Amino acid sequence: MAETAKSRKYLYIAVAVVIIAIIGIALYYFLTPPPTPTQPTAPPTQKVKIRVQIGWSGKELEAFDLAVKEYMKKNPNVEIEYVIMRAEDLAAVLPAQLEARTYPAEIMVTPWSWFIVEQAKKGHLEDLSNLLPWNDFVPGYTDLVTYNGKIYGVPFGLYFKPLWWYRKSVFQKYGLSEPKTWDEFVALLDKLKTIPQFKKPVVIGDTLGWPASDVVEGFIIALGSPDMHAALTKGTLRFNDPGVQAIFRDKLVPLIKAGYFSEPVEWTSAHELWWNGEYAVYPLGSFLASMVKDPEDLGAFVVPGSTGLIGNVDFFFVSKYVPDDLKPVVYDFLKWLATEGQVIMASIPSGRVPTWKKADVNRIYAPFRDLYQKAVTGYKFVPDMDDTVGGDWQRLFWEYCKVLFTSPDRWSEMLTELTRQHPATKG
Repeated sequence: MAETAKSRKYLYIAVAVVIIAIIGIALYYFLTPPPTPTQPTAPPTQKVKIRVQIGWSGKELEAFDLAVKEYMKKNPNVEIEYVIMRAEDLAAVLPAQLEARTYPAEIMVTPWSWFIVEQAKKGHLEDLSNLLPWNDFVPGYTDLVTYNGKIYGVPFGLYFKPLWWYRKSVFQKYGLSEPKTWDEFVALLDKLKTIPQFKKPVVIGDTLGWPASDVVEGFIIALGSPDMHAALTKGTLRFNDPGVQAIFRDKLVPLIKAGYFSEPVEWTSAHELWWNGEYAVYPLGSFLASMVKDPEDLGAFVVPGSTGLIGNVDFFFVSKYVPDDLKPVVYDFLKWLATEGQVIMASIPSGRVPTWKKADVNRIYAPFRDLYQKAVTGYKFVPDMDDTVGGDWQRLFWEYCKVLFTSPDRWSEMLTELTRQHPATKG
């Protein structure tokens, strides 16, 4: 009997220990905060190499390289290697690579927010929500790369589209000035059309169609509004809405029919033709400043009536499959790029200004300081329409924008098809 009582005593003690252990484990999991993802740490003390995929060239690459070299100077144990790959090429190969748990570079970049969200939905990307205080950045851009409340991209290098570029020396030669009203805009095009030097007043660039699409989007912003542009992007407003139809029917299509625009020309060739004086005006993004021989001879205006512009950025992002031992330096470099690195890149004519609102404006390339001030003080910037919607609709939009400048009578068909094929208004 005594043995039985003793056995029960030990049994009770064992049960009590198990219960206490279970309670302790439960309290640990409930009371211990979850780990903070992508928390930057100090750079390594041993030599580390990370790869960065980029698609830039010319002055943009030169400006980025300045920022990278400054980081490596401050962090001599970090070596950074470039993998050159344009957004179109990255989009073609990366999905299959991520499915195989591999990637071309530890840090990748694309202007296509939809592509980042697509990969985030599949669980392939790192959560960057806690990398930086995002309130210190131009608003709206992290929203484009947010999925389920988590941020998957770092907005980098704000550039503006379209600016209507001209050479100051050419305008001075012919006594021309920037238009301030719609009537002055049309009068300028009329005047340029009479000057024998120019094949056409305006050259339209072309690759897959995006330079032409930027021009169309610019007219929507100027003759409609930034809010109209944003609503068309989201699909809350249809392209065959009467207000949108009026912009095309009454304003843009008559300009095209009047012969003010060239047919689309390969965009880098268009740049050379314009710079050499065969065309007077070239509507393109602010990155054009990084391509010309003499940036001091550049002038630019927007379509009169504009209260905003397309403000495009590139987004850096990171594969979930980057080894844990590389992640601290990857995050440290990303954090530096998004802040001080952007200021360095914007200090020369790269065509970009920082998305970081705490940048020292006096360090920014002088002709772009005013644009930077507008960017951080509320000037209405809207994301690029086709880059935001993406997918098959992006290619459809590009193709119809090219068609518009060669067959303007197809404008109604264009608006009908853009409405019918938009993911939010399909059918």
